[in-house]
Amino acid sequence: MKVLVVYYSMYGHVYKLAEAAAEGARSVGNADVTLRRVPETLPQEVLEKMGAVDAQKLQANVPVCTIDELGDADAIIFGTPTRFGNMCGQMRQFLDATGQLWMSGALVGKVGSVITSSNTQHGGQESTILTFHVTLLHQGMIIVGLPYAFQGQMTMDEISGCSPYGASTIAGGDGSRVPSENELAGAHYQGEHVARIAKKLTA
Repeated sequence: MKVLVVYYSMYGHVYKLAEAAAEGARSVGNADVTLRRVPETLPQEVLEKMGAVDAQKLQANVPVCTIDELGDADAIIFGTPTRFGNMCGQMRQFLDATGQLWMSGALVGKVGSVITSSNTQHGGQESTILTFHVTLLHQGMIIVGLPYAFQGQMTMDEISGCSPYGASTIAGGDGSRVPSENELAGAHYQGEHVARIAKKLTA
């Protein structure tokens, strides 16, 4: 059973969630888990001006995903930052190149799941995941979220991301906030949950 975690992360927040999701998926027996990032579309000089170079260097060891890898997976966990309540442009461009997978039905019946981040507490995390689901439904995928069985969703002890739609984190106004233990635990749980469902379906 193959689980693919494919993400885009400008400042490293989604990257941390993606790593946690991959770790959770690996905890399920017979899960072959691969971590990939989508191609960058911004020029290096723009990334430098945006202060994203250091975070990009941290992810340099993660290979860039190919479209064919999507078709080979039994389950895919997508990670994207929020851009005005929607997925980022890099992820959108990557998914817009999956027309051949759609034509052949390559993703039909496979598990699809989404994790995200936003700058502020109410910055569109839920709408980003829900609008991302539209693409997955067009591909015929089986959508899996983050159930309330993950008790961290009920916490009142901290400001935290995560919803029934998927794990998420809050970067903070200046991007300095890192994913909390609760948010990482949510991503880990989601990765394990996705892998378990994929294992049942492939059986």
